[in-house]
Amino acid sequence: MKIAVILFNLGGPDCPEAVEPFLRNLFSDKAIITLPALLRLPLARLIARRRAPIAREIYHRIGGRSPIVEETQKQARALEAALAGSGVEAKTFIAMRYWHPFSDGAAQAVKAYGPDKIVLLPLYPQYSTTTTASSFQDWERAAKRMGLTAPTARICCYPAENGFVAAMAARIRAALAEARGDTGTRLLLSAHGLPKKVIANGDPYQRQVEQSAAAIVAALNIPDLDWQVCYQSRVGPLEWIGPATDDEIRRAGADGKNLIVAPLAFVSEHSETLVELDIEYRKLAEEAGVPDYRRVPAVNVHPDFIAGLAGLVRRATGGETLLCSENRDRH
Repeated sequence: MKIAVILFNLGGPDCPEAVEPFLRNLFSDKAIITLPALLRLPLARLIARRRAPIAREIYHRIGGRSPIVEETQKQARALEAALAGSGVEAKTFIAMRYWHPFSDGAAQAVKAYGPDKIVLLPLYPQYSTTTTASSFQDWERAAKRMGLTAPTARICCYPAENGFVAAMAARIRAALAEARGDTGTRLLLSAHGLPKKVIANGDPYQRQVEQSAAAIVAALNIPDLDWQVCYQSRVGPLEWIGPATDDEIRRAGADGKNLIVAPLAFVSEHSETLVELDIEYRKLAEEAGVPDYRRVPAVNVHPDFIAGLAGLVRRATGGETLLCSENRDRH
């Protein structure tokens, strides 16, 4: 049986000129701005135009472009190899939400491949209407347009999947082993934030982030571990879920604590790890008096993470429904 695995992620601009259209695509998404299209699309153009200079400067600090496509391609090849090693004939395809390669191109390539089954696999461990649901809806549009009829299985989320948890724990253990100083170390598990109103409307993201954190801390099995879940990347005037990562960094400085910061919801390196965590928050930590600041790498192609993804695909291929409780009633 031929399996097509579609890997979803947000995507990122591949050159400075792509920054504004990338942002325009992002803010045009009704999952991000819930206004009617008549209001949302002009507003998206305005926001993108105003934010583009700031965003271009951010990407300039990492070479003028996002590395997320290359990182996802590495994950795709590693997943293919893991599946082949377990006897599954599978080909991976990448579908980014807001910049190339889009779902339309992936659907065209899947059509040419002619699979017997399609597995949708988001590279978002925790489900959100703003990420996973939006990517799935965009895929449905592209697949329908391309006339794809192969049976399709969805993997909606995997916040406490063993491979993901093991990979995160291994990355954190390595950072803990290198921590300096004798003032004690605090672990910050930092996830992308969301406006509170999104969570209030029933989005399970925050609950699943906390589920991931609890599973990782349990896997670390370190007595009296000092740790905290926090949220980064706030934008706009809305009230966001917390505590905020920058506030937690300041608190650690006031407490004289070393910091190890681990990206909890990002499985690939991109601007929010390479700039926000590595540069901006490192500078904040220095200013706040944090003795030692270390950032844990994203899981990327860690063998445990890839093995976990392969296991999810095999289960979905075998007919198992991999939907969290928030989504079972919708399908």
